[in-house]
Amino acid sequence: MFPILLNIGTFPVHSYGFLIAVGFLLCVWVSKREGQRQGLSGEKIVDLGFWSLLVGMIGSRILYVITLYPHYLAHPYEIFYVWEGGLVFFGGPLLCIPFFFWYTKHYQLPRWKIIDIGATAIPLAHAFGRLGCLSAGCCHGKATGGNWGIKLYTELVEPGLRGVYVHPTQIYESVCLMVLFFGLRSMRYRKKFDGEIVCTYLITYSIIRSIIEVFRGDTVRGFVIQDILSTSQFISILVIAGTLALYFKLRKNAQLANGVAAYAQ
Repeated sequence: MFPILLNIGTFPVHSYGFLIAVGFLLCVWVSKREGQRQGLSGEKIVDLGFWSLLVGMIGSRILYVITLYPHYLAHPYEIFYVWEGGLVFFGGPLLCIPFFFWYTKHYQLPRWKIIDIGATAIPLAHAFGRLGCLSAGCCHGKATGGNWGIKLYTELVEPGLRGVYVHPTQIYESVCLMVLFFGLRSMRYRKKFDGEIVCTYLITYSIIRSIIEVFRGDTVRGFVIQDILSTSQFISILVIAGTLALYFKLRKNAQLANGVAAYAQ
């Protein structure tokens, strides 16, 4: 595809980083507008967004490095080559969640309301990130004989699949994420309790990711059970189980709070 978007003098602008930046800025803009609509500080949301980007990138990179630890033990300096691709999305939320809890407590912000706002916008940023993956050639699919297949030639493509028609899994996921983004946006006015949107996001994305993993052809992402259960599918199962427990807890707390409020009246 087009790993280098353009060159400014001798400085290359990588498509991967550019698309992630565009997605992030759109995510922050959407979150800020939604936060202001709900009477929250737009400045605090922007600050949270920029810190979350840093924390999320670190988490995503750490999980990627873990899946390829033999390579990075031999070439530790390459850990910092993030502009070449190499992020595992689930690593971001795993590190961002505790950061979110600390940030909202430190600044006395409504935790689950803020998290719902972020969860509504994250799929938009993620969709652009997947297009970045397409430009870099990472996260590609298995070989396919279908007319919708694409050819990739970058170094991040598995040698046996380089120049072969493969499933455009990056596009599959990007489209699914855009649909999820608009679906979550539509929930804003009819959610029953704070935290419902983030629970819907986590469960839905985990299902989407597990299905797309079936078509993925890049073995570097790792397997828990070789060729049967990928690392991301395993994490998806854990996320779904944990999120279901969280959903019922938050719903019960909301019902109890509503009951107390009704009784007080």
